[in-house]
Amino acid sequence: MSTQPGVDPSLLFSGPNAPEESDLYKCVHCGFCLQACPTYIETGLETESPRGRIALMKAVNEGRIGITDTVIRHWDLCIQCRACEVACPSGVPYGNLIEATMAQVADHRKQNIVQKGAADLSLKRIVPHQRRLQALMSLTKLYQRSGVQALLRNSGLLDKLMPSMAALESSMPEVSSTYFKAKGQTVAAVGEKRARVAVLSGCIMPLINGPEMDAAVRVLARNGCEIVVPKGQVCCGAINSHVGDLDTARKLARRNIDVFTDAGVEYVVIASAGCGSRMKEYGHLLKDDSEYAERSHIFSYTVKDINEFLVELPFDPPTAALDYRVTYQDSCHLGNAQRITAAPRQILRSIQGVEFVELPNAGQCCGAGGTYTITERDFSLRVLNSKMDAFETTEADVLATANPGCLMQLQFGVQDRKLDAKVKYVTDLLDEAYRLEELNSENL
Repeated sequence: MSTQPGVDPSLLFSGPNAPEESDLYKCVHCGFCLQACPTYIETGLETESPRGRIALMKAVNEGRIGITDTVIRHWDLCIQCRACEVACPSGVPYGNLIEATMAQVADHRKQNIVQKGAADLSLKRIVPHQRRLQALMSLTKLYQRSGVQALLRNSGLLDKLMPSMAALESSMPEVSSTYFKAKGQTVAAVGEKRARVAVLSGCIMPLINGPEMDAAVRVLARNGCEIVVPKGQVCCGAINSHVGDLDTARKLARRNIDVFTDAGVEYVVIASAGCGSRMKEYGHLLKDDSEYAERSHIFSYTVKDINEFLVELPFDPPTAALDYRVTYQDSCHLGNAQRITAAPRQILRSIQGVEFVELPNAGQCCGAGGTYTITERDFSLRVLNSKMDAFETTEADVLATANPGCLMQLQFGVQDRKLDAKVKYVTDLLDEAYRLEELNSENL
């Protein structure tokens, strides 16, 4: 399409990562997405809605405006929660559009040498490499357990010198005492073997939530699964995808497809909703790869979220009872991207003694959004505040969820408000009931 006078052609969409027109023009601007979008709900601004952001994409695609700092700002504020996809009657694949758009933005974003170096170091040199990431987390664990963190916080020095850094530091999650490692290990099924599955270790979750990963494996084994944790697997690529680094995401996807295919399993079970969403969409990510296009499509059908998989298996309801009042937050990439909302609730309701109560805005994003909590800290907390207001009305002891980013964000919310509540994965509660069941049987 022709470019409007005054618009620099170099600031328009171009190349293989440009948003697909067939997706872009499915939007009829009906507005159903508005009340599903957390940034629109918070601001009431058209430009901070999916419809508004797509309008900007169309304008760039048609050469009416360029990819300027002002335009980029509206796309940056999108949390990529994909709630609009559920609300959209036209089937607009907004996730694909914003992912492609952010890939275009990556080439136009103005960054100084320090910012560019930090982004390259973290997203390309550390996150995709588990050993390097583990080394960084080990330093973080030393900082947290040596007393330096407590000393720094109590001194208030960081608050005075670097308030923004102090705000980020205050929400830093506690690193696990033990890590979950992908060493090629196999965990035997308890009782009769019903399935042979592989488990994604991932990048952040095994270091921040090592014990929780162990719990997920125990739950699978308890339900007759032989579990393989393949050596050589890597990050799913979700973090890189969100910031527009699709080349790295594709490299990671190819590696995972090779590793998990060689594992000889029926399914690849994912304990992280964000990772599951990314891996289920490897087919789209690699659609133009002559070697991996068909393989990625077939592979995606083997990927199962752990809640989804347990219900389909089906899992054995525990006989032991837990005394909790529990509510559930739908992780966006489980509820919106994978459309899995019933399975986690079915698992929670199956646990005797659990009083399950619905969270009023359970389907609305908590504001985590991968790196969003770092890049858009103020708005992330603004969205979290609405979530915590809703949580307090439930008077629940436990806030359950299904994604590590959500877990960390919600834990900060509970901590910040000094609430007497715990944030847990759904599988944590199931594992707790199974272990109590086992203890009860030993005491008979």
